[in-house]
Amino acid sequence: MSTSRITLYGIPNCDTVKKSRTWFTDQRLDHEFHDFKKQGVPTDQLPAWMAAVGWQKLLNRQGTTWRKLPEATQAAVTDDASAAALMREQPSVIKRPVVVWRDGSQTHISVGFVPEQWQAWNHASRNT
Repeated sequence: MSTSRITLYGIPNCDTVKKSRTWFTDQRLDHEFHDFKKQGVPTDQLPAWMAAVGWQKLLNRQGTTWRKLPEATQAAVTDDASAAALMREQPSVIKRPVVVWRDGSQTHISVGFVPEQWQAWNHASRNT
């Protein structure tokens, strides 16, 4: 049986992050919380996140931070590089939570509250 390492990235006062943290706790799944506000965005991981889910999904265009940006700034986000630059500068534009689930040699990445996906990963990790 392998041991999973789970890191949940986000902002503590975000309702979706709170709900996700509660879900992991209720499932008795050990996880680490990485606070974007206190610890910053792990810029070395942004490329992996974008490769896994796409910058379009990672960038929260529905949130308040995005809506408050000048139109020119919004229009300038057209690819991985420009999206990553904005996410480093404005961590609150990242859709939350980003969950990185490491299980042996495999790494799974999800964005948002997706307990069905997490449950599948947990089930798979128990069977390896």
